[in-house]
Amino acid sequence: MGCDARAEFAQRVTGGAGWPSGDDRLEAAFRDTPRERFVPAGTPGKLLYSDTTIAIGRGGINNGQPSLHALCLAVLRPQTGETAIHVGAGSGYYTAILARLVGPTGRVVAYELDAELAGRAQRNLEAMAWVEVRAGSGARPEPESGDMVYVNCGATRPQAAWLEALRPGGRLLFPLTGADGSGAMLLVRHEGDAQRRAARFVVGVAFIGCEGVRDPGEAAEVTAAFQRGGAQRVHTLHRGPVPAGARAWCAGSDWWLEAAA
Repeated sequence: MGCDARAEFAQRVTGGAGWPSGDDRLEAAFRDTPRERFVPAGTPGKLLYSDTTIAIGRGGINNGQPSLHALCLAVLRPQTGETAIHVGAGSGYYTAILARLVGPTGRVVAYELDAELAGRAQRNLEAMAWVEVRAGSGARPEPESGDMVYVNCGATRPQAAWLEALRPGGRLLFPLTGADGSGAMLLVRHEGDAQRRAARFVVGVAFIGCEGVRDPGEAAEVTAAFQRGGAQRVHTLHRGPVPAGARAWCAGSDWWLEAAA
């Protein structure tokens, strides 16, 4: 597909993302990243630059809906020179877009559990010297600190390693999902308190599960919480047990989400 098709596609999928006015970096990142490099050869051009998922691997793995990822990246607000940790990189398409947003003065560490996909991502991203692809689970990443952690597989909890990787001012965005894989993207901000973080839900989603960050009991609790409603009132993530009388919207063994009345 030509550059004109990519330019129209980029404008369409980023148009409703809420990226700051006057900053064209998000649109440019989509425009300058050829999606055909990251999906199976022979994918029809009409599908390639449509706002739809494309299968890239076994078990229903796909490369995600572009407008959803555009919205998520707009929420994360990657800045030039920042360090990003990307969990669930697939074949590297959104890793490449994230890398364009932090630029060559920044750094991206990408994790992909599927060895075949990780190998493809390494080849696809080899021209970006500031990107490192690690074949393995991002549920327990190697000791690393970053300005943002972007997770593209469903978890039933905010993994401690993700929270601890954040520098002050850092952002974590991950899919909190229940037993059926549905839920919502939860944005968590590190504002100085290790036990209490600002948090809010961004958009409803469905993701394949993140191996190592799923617990059946927590999945049932997350499902029940979304069914009860009120996700829009969530404002804080706490680490530790729920105190007596606290207004917990959802809780695990060592974390809970507080919601306004």
